[in-house]
Amino acid sequence: MLSAGVRSGREQNDPAEKHRESTMTTPELKGAPLLVVGAGLMGAGIAQVAAQAGHAVQLFDTREGAAEQAKAGLAATLDGLVAKGKMGTDDANATLARIAPIASLAAGGSAHLVVEAIVEDLGIKRALFRQLEAVVAPGCVLATNTSSISVTALAAGLAHPGRLVGMHFFNPVPLMKLVEVVSGLHTEPAVAEAVFALAGAWGKVPVHARSTPGFIVNRIARPYYAEALALLLEQAATPQVLDACLRAAGFRMGPCELMDLIGHDTNFAVTQSVYEANFFDKRFMPSLVQREMVEGGLLGRKSGRGFYRYPEGVPPLPVAVHEAPATAREVTVHGEGAVADFLEQAATLALAAQGWGPARLRDSAWVGVEIDGARLVLTTGRTAGEIAVQEGPADVAVFDRPLALTASAGLPTGLPPGTALAYALAPQAGPAWRTQSAAWLAALGFTPLPLADTPGLVVARTVAMLVNEAADAVLQGVCTPAGADAAMKLGVNYPAGPFEWLAHWSATEVLALLDALDAQYRGERYRASPWLRRQALL
Repeated sequence: MLSAGVRSGREQNDPAEKHRESTMTTPELKGAPLLVVGAGLMGAGIAQVAAQAGHAVQLFDTREGAAEQAKAGLAATLDGLVAKGKMGTDDANATLARIAPIASLAAGGSAHLVVEAIVEDLGIKRALFRQLEAVVAPGCVLATNTSSISVTALAAGLAHPGRLVGMHFFNPVPLMKLVEVVSGLHTEPAVAEAVFALAGAWGKVPVHARSTPGFIVNRIARPYYAEALALLLEQAATPQVLDACLRAAGFRMGPCELMDLIGHDTNFAVTQSVYEANFFDKRFMPSLVQREMVEGGLLGRKSGRGFYRYPEGVPPLPVAVHEAPATAREVTVHGEGAVADFLEQAATLALAAQGWGPARLRDSAWVGVEIDGARLVLTTGRTAGEIAVQEGPADVAVFDRPLALTASAGLPTGLPPGTALAYALAPQAGPAWRTQSAAWLAALGFTPLPLADTPGLVVARTVAMLVNEAADAVLQGVCTPAGADAAMKLGVNYPAGPFEWLAHWSATEVLALLDALDAQYRGERYRASPWLRRQALL
């Protein structure tokens, strides 16, 4: 079952909702006959899921023989599920029997729901829906699987625009749980609710979204790629280091290996589309790094080379051997919270052989460890060099936010030994501290990975930007906080949702980091969402 927050998303999202009444009764779609248009990977997956749920499914494609080929491919898929014991033979046979390839759209006139899964082109999709209006009954619901095209624009000019709704599945359709139910300005509430209920009956987790560029997932996810590309443009780190840091934070794949998997041409095109659709808002600006890769044919796995070469994939990081920290006279852990508590425990273990433990200064203005006047500081967005200039000691290193230490329901807890962690040194730091900073981070349980002295490092700036984008999506009525969390965990397998992170990394801290980034770069990219500023005031 969905939480009330996710389910009530559309009512909260649409300011006009309470001022208009539906002109349609809620369509009954459970068990109703379906027509899927487009027999590619997505269309075939949608047909499979619907047929497994008991629907009679007609499958159409303009390419001759494509629907028959898709059904043959599904037969092989279902046989594989039977062989693995994941489906009974009778269920597989019944599922396949419910799918009927048809040779023309006219043969699909009895459908109560049409799901379109054709090429991402506004003109072609519009033409299809106009054709469909001449074929199906006025009460038939029309759904588009578009991942980026405006549902409002697709409905414009239709005789019955209120019945058009977005039903955005994720690939592979049979395995991915999320469905974005996207409402345009014309979409009738009853239609969106009917599709929402149907997706739930199919075993999916539906989330209401308003039709804005990128909807929920493709919009909120942009910073995951963009921050990595920005760091690469600055030569702050290698792709291997960036990927290692974000995998250590709980993401299944780092941004560079993920872009290689998606294909840089596809990823760049989506970014370009969101950028243009948002009137060239600098926050969504595509990367020169990725454009050059696309122009050079370095598309990732599909071309054999992207950030990495394939089939080899991501090379292992060089094994660094760190010497033991030099004997310290005084060690103090500064600050409050989960990170400071962990550092106190880790420092206690590191100093146990010397027979003493660290002091703790809880009311400090910063979080980290001070060793004989030198500082290891948890990043707040300021660079190590800036801290050294403003606060005095030359021996400063900043370290990234160890996200796995954030403890809450739904978030990972604990810290596996040797967790990768980015750090950066102040340019003023002396030779001894350049060695000892890494030695202390290793003694505290991390695998320290050096970066250029760049604001926010890797994990902190990436997650802060994900939270910021989600905050703006809520501010603009695209989704609810619960909807954003569900969408990002189920649609792109994030270890937590942006608002789950925010709940345990305060709005004040996220805002401070964004403002520090904005002060460094002086552009629109890192402007904080007004929603986040209001939360910080609370």
